[in-house]
Amino acid sequence: MLTLLLILLPIAAGVITLLAGERMAKQLALVGGLASLGVAIFTWLQFDPAAGSQFGFKYAWLASGGISFAAGIDGISMLLVLLTTFLTPLIILSAFKNDYKNPASFYSLILFMEAALIGVFTATDAFLFYLFFEAALIPVYFLSAIWGGENRIKVTFKFFIYTIFGSLFMFVALVYLYYQTPGEHSSEIAAFYQLQLSPAAQGLLFWAFFIAFAIKMPLFPFHTWQPDTYTESPTPATMLLSGIMLKMGVYGLIRLLLPIVPLGMEQWGFLAMILSVIGIIYGSIIAIQQSDMKTLIAYSSFAHVGLMAAGVFSSSLNGLQGALIQMLAHGINVIGLFFIVDIIYSRTKTRYLDQLGGITQSTPHLSVYFMILLLGSVALPLTNGFVGEFLLLSSVFAYKGWLGAVAGLTIILGSVYMLRLFQKSMFGPKSKWVEGFQDLTASERAVLLPLIVMVFWIGIYPSTFLKITEPAVNQLLQLVNN
Repeated sequence: MLTLLLILLPIAAGVITLLAGERMAKQLALVGGLASLGVAIFTWLQFDPAAGSQFGFKYAWLASGGISFAAGIDGISMLLVLLTTFLTPLIILSAFKNDYKNPASFYSLILFMEAALIGVFTATDAFLFYLFFEAALIPVYFLSAIWGGENRIKVTFKFFIYTIFGSLFMFVALVYLYYQTPGEHSSEIAAFYQLQLSPAAQGLLFWAFFIAFAIKMPLFPFHTWQPDTYTESPTPATMLLSGIMLKMGVYGLIRLLLPIVPLGMEQWGFLAMILSVIGIIYGSIIAIQQSDMKTLIAYSSFAHVGLMAAGVFSSSLNGLQGALIQMLAHGINVIGLFFIVDIIYSRTKTRYLDQLGGITQSTPHLSVYFMILLLGSVALPLTNGFVGEFLLLSSVFAYKGWLGAVAGLTIILGSVYMLRLFQKSMFGPKSKWVEGFQDLTASERAVLLPLIVMVFWIGIYPSTFLKITEPAVNQLLQLVNN
């Protein structure tokens, strides 16, 4: 029942926040986010990685059709539930320094988004997975469309159409799989794992799943919605999109595509790997050329997710473990970096690198936090980014040596665009835009400090998190190989 509580608690908190009105919206939303984090930590402490799916529930949804409202938590789900519940209260707290119109609606949408994300990561019924996969789109759409930038309507409409289009392919695939289950049919994801599908059917299903998840992550060439959406959305929505929502796509590859269509992976996995590696290099090169700090980080996120996908398509233990730990590390780093950009913008009213400079002269705390998150992003040893990137690159090297060499350029290119970001914004003479720039406030440090702790925790002692996922990943790979 803990799984059900994890889903329902943010919904209840969101409803209370919405009904409470403007005065208490921030505080109630934060309490709701922290309560979900508390339940997630309690669940983690009770969790046995070797015991498979736990804390589950199953209620008849469409009983005559064998469709259930069913969810549970295994090691893969546990890691992503922890990520979601850890980042959500920080996202809420990061918004405190801004005055958003109609804050009750704003903060309740963040909590509804959290509930949908937890639903995606815990669903054991395929149609419930699809329901939450689509439901997660609704809150972030309104967050971006109502509180976004000048071009928000056009950009969010493109984002909505893209993702709905991709999801339709997945829905068709799920309906097909449902009708392939024997007897009275079942929509349990575990039942889909047992299907013996022809190579031709698996090839078509591969593309149905791949398109849906590639758009959500996104992967090259399905990425064109991402940079503008990240840039135009309010920073909390951008944090949700980049820190957590894109992980739904990588999770879908691991949970559905890899074990359901292994023969499809044999047919098309190499092409998918090529597209992933292209995205790494393409995203990095475009990031180097950006002058808008927010757009630069958006393209860096695009490059990072390409490496995660490449690890999944390697179908190896290192690749899957690397993708999972990198999802955790990337969520922490990108949330911190987007928050720092928002801090700089709130004080200077600009995000353009050619208008900034000299910030570090009066901001020792901001400079240190910024540099630590940056070094985590470029995978410096003993930081969180190093563990996942090492595992991912080793898996791609094992898959194809030359592809690993090309993907390895991300180390150099990532250092170039991230150090350029820091140099041009923080060093050099002070520009007129940064006169009177003040260092971090107490609430801003409260957001950044937990992220910094996680940067070093994951980098120095990654086994805390790798041992959560390893039994589930081994079981998944055994299923694929069989």
